Amino acid sequence: MKKIVLYSFILSFASALVGQAQNRPMTEEDYYRIVTLPIPENVQLEVGGLSVLPDGRLAASTRRGEVWMINNPYLKGSGQPTYKRFAHGLHEPLGLLYRPDGSFLLSQRGEITHLVDSDGDGVADVYESFYKWPLSGNYHEYSYGPVLAPNGDLLVTLNLDWIGHGASLAKWRGWLLKFDDKANMKPIATGLRSPAGYIALQNGDMFYTENQGDWVGSGRMTHLETGDFAGNPEGLVWSQDPESPVKLTMKDIPDTGEPLYDVAKRVPGLKAPAVWFPHTLMGISTSDITEDMTKGAFGPFEGQLFVGDQGHSKIMRVMLEKVKGRWQGICFPFREGFQSGILRMVWGLDGSMFVGQTSRGWSATGKDPFGIQRLVWTGQMPFEMKKVISKPDGFEVEFTLPVDKKTAQDPASYQFNSFTYKYHHNYGSPIINASERAIRHIVVSDNGLKARIVLDSLKLGYIHEIKAEGIRSAAGLPLLHNVGYYTLNEIAEGEKIPASQWTVSVSKPADNSMAAHSGHTMPAATTAVPKGPSTAKRNVEQPADWTNGPDQVITLGTVPGLKFDITQVQVKAGSRIKWVFNNNDDMLHNCVIVKPGTANPIGEAAIKLGLKGSDLQYVPKSANVLFHTNILQPETSEAIYFIAPNEPGDYTFLCTFPGHHTLMQGKLKVTK
Repeated sequence: MKKIVLYSFILSFASALVGQAQNRPMTEEDYYRIVTLPIPENVQLEVGGLSVLPDGRLAASTRRGEVWMINNPYLKGSGQPTYKRFAHGLHEPLGLLYRPDGSFLLSQRGEITHLVDSDGDGVADVYESFYKWPLSGNYHEYSYGPVLAPNGDLLVTLNLDWIGHGASLAKWRGWLLKFDDKANMKPIATGLRSPAGYIALQNGDMFYTENQGDWVGSGRMTHLETGDFAGNPEGLVWSQDPESPVKLTMKDIPDTGEPLYDVAKRVPGLKAPAVWFPHTLMGISTSDITEDMTKGAFGPFEGQLFVGDQGHSKIMRVMLEKVKGRWQGICFPFREGFQSGILRMVWGLDGSMFVGQTSRGWSATGKDPFGIQRLVWTGQMPFEMKKVISKPDGFEVEFTLPVDKKTAQDPASYQFNSFTYKYHHNYGSPIINASERAIRHIVVSDNGLKARIVLDSLKLGYIHEIKAEGIRSAAGLPLLHNVGYYTLNEIAEGEKIPASQWTVSVSKPADNSMAAHSGHTMPAATTAVPKGPSTAKRNVEQPADWTNGPDQVITLGTVPGLKFDITQVQVKAGSRIKWVFNNNDDMLHNCVIVKPGTANPIGEAAIKLGLKGSDLQYVPKSANVLFHTNILQPETSEAIYFIAPNEPGDYTFLCTFPGHHTLMQGKLKVTK
């Protein structure tokens, strides 16, 4: 242990020297380098699935219905990768599994397909159906996988249809299905909405990730076992089928707006998430999951999970623990800056990570329409919160490097907040019941690698935000990522630190929450249209002195891919405008009109609103914001009234829902 601590200290000190020598703070790139694979111009590599072959090749299925074999994906020597098409004519395969006999399995919209190269020429000549399921023809019927479980089972997830809300129009839509090697199928669990990412861990436990949507307040990861219901009731239309292990019906699911954890206490089979990914604070559309089994080749996070985010083109990190038989854990930011939306992640033979990306129709902050990149650990040790373990009276944070004990023992270095989301039919949820948790005591371990933090109280079923902005390493480094979000489903057993030993005085009263009870019941949430009084920047009533009505009515809507259906509008300076915004997308959007040249700063400021974002409709308080709508649910509309600016020029209208502004903009041209 002493050698490990000394080695970590040396690495930390060396990292600090590198940053100082270059006169800049250390960044994610210093620790995890992104390497982009060049792709031929004639290959539309919208990645749906990835698979690493034992001979070093990388196989990729695409949303265009092709499978490509990539030689030299590690870019060894001076050679470039070469591409050969293995299969084509498929229907949007969103998975790819290599088999030991050299064949592949992948899921098309309506089946698992077996691809075989029988004559050894490097091109599939056998396309045979392994298993079929029915289709309604809805555009949203994505099918994912298959994923191989450690026991040899094959797992497939089926997306819900979309008809203004999620729906299961064909059998088993919204379900996790299991197959043996003879194609015998068993339905396992339902309540899934858009299950693009899922995994069977080495220990056999299954988890899947979910995107914000109807019945889903925010992105989340849920542990699935046979008979589980994960929250979206549309798949329950098949629960009375003799094969169904789930016996709940749609009428059993209350639509009250209470936290999901509270509802799960009285609805048998409803599974609360193991980890929430707070919307916009972590990402906006969770995707693939991969387990770090690289034995240290990818850094200090052996056994932890990495989760992609399609909308924010980033990877997050998850540490899980099991407390009283239930899974819970914490998510952290990990690596941003990928070229497109992340859908698939697989481990290379050298312990690096291949990241497959696509953005058509699922727009992302990454500017490219698709791509494959490789994430490589540089060997430098990042200063991070490696683990957070729940304690009966708080949390224990373990760091990757020894901390400076002065900062680690200072309560001002930390901030703890708790919050949750509504569970209802509406698309997404604002943050609710947010409150601060006061620190009562801090104990730093002798080796400087751990800090145990005692809080005034804990809240079961809630997300606990842990900020450690003031922490420094022994070598003076700030944390590379100073925030994490712990989902608390059970209070850990063990000894509490007695109150007589607490050393931190509390200046503000606690909110009297009980450690083992969330204690909140929300009123029914039935409306999808935002309410609220008019304000100077959001006037939803026509002014009384507009006796002849507006001079001009502007009506705009949305199209898939984070776009407005109108990209340029012209109005006269000083004219009376009625601005109608129709959100006919399947995501949340607003419409904000800003001064010339300020769109990107306003969009970036919206991302930084943090826990206050939803309350502010993700509209920053800025003089550069002229007019705005509220955040609108899918299939809803809002009209605002305003006087056009007197100063001619090119103004911008945009959506400031975090992550949308980079793509969702239009020009408001004000003329004399």
